[in-house]
Formats: sequence, C-alpha cells, structure tokens
Amino acid sequence: MLHRPKLRSALSALALVLGALFVPGVGAFGSGATEAHAVTKLTHAQATSRFSSSGITWSSSGGCSNRNNATCTSFDQLNLATAQGAQTLKSATGCALNITGGTETGHASGTYSHWNGYKLDYGKSTCLTNYIHTTFSYIGLRGDGAPQYQSGSGNIYADEGNHWDVLYYNCGGC
Repeated sequence: MLHRPKLRSALSALALVLGALFVPGVGAFGSGATEAHAVTKLTHAQATSRFSSSGITWSSSGGCSNRNNATCTSFDQLNLATAQGAQTLKSATGCALNITGGTETGHASGTYSHWNGYKLDYGKSTCLTNYIHTTFSYIGLRGDGAPQYQSGSGNIYADEGNHWDVLYYNCGGC
C-alpha cells in the first residue's frame, strides 16, 4: 500500500504523462492538422524526382526554382505528404497535372501555407476541374470568395480562378 505522499506523487506523475499524451499536436495521440511540426521535408530535387516519376509537370513564370523569389516555382521544404498528395491526385484523376506554385515566397502566410510546405497550385484544366467537381464535396466559399471542395481524406481544393490552390493535410490515401 502506498503512503499518501507517495500516492500523490505517483498520481501527479501520471497526470503529467496523460496530459502530454492528450494535448493536440504534442503527445503520442495527437494527429492530423494539429501536428504542423511533425512532417518530413523534401528538397527541390527530391520533390521533382517524385513528380517526374508520376508524370507531373511544373512551370515557373520566372523559369527558376529559387524559394526566395516569387516568380520561381520551388519545392524546397515541401512536405512529403504534399508531394505524395500530388502523386495520388495524378493517379486518381488520370489528368495532366502542371504545378504552378510551390513553396516559394509570395503566397499568403500561415501555418498551413505554401511556404510551410502544405500547399501546391495546379494550372486549370477541364479534366482536373471536372474531377474535383464530381468527386469532392463542395464546402462553401473561402474568406476571399474562392469556392472550396474537400476530398474524402480532408484535403481542400480552392478554385482561385486561373488555378487550383490545394491544401494537403495528408497524402490523400497514398
């Protein structure tokens, strides 16, 4: 039998452990969008290798890949799950995919941003737009007025007029 001081100490230690386990984004049971820090980052070369192997193209208005130049299209610091999400989308749709925006500066900021590796922009095509409209659920307008669609895995596709802005919380079922 534990004495009261030892019992209090043991219960306090248990409470600390359980508290850490159940705080979103901190403990062993945190998952999904709350774990912005628990991601694998890719280099530009690693991401382009993945995209090439899946038949995904990319383009840059500046013809460059410098992350610190807004006219470039860079994949430095892209999340692995984001790259895998692009590969899943290509495989699922069979559409030609051209990435027009990656992790370069010049996009909106925030935790789930291009800069932090969670987003890619795709050039518009009839094939891709039809797939999104018929496969994903319309979830309303984003704050800037862009219509949004959510995949079954929770990723969000926003129609920004001349391109699709895609937020990848996960790899989309890879």
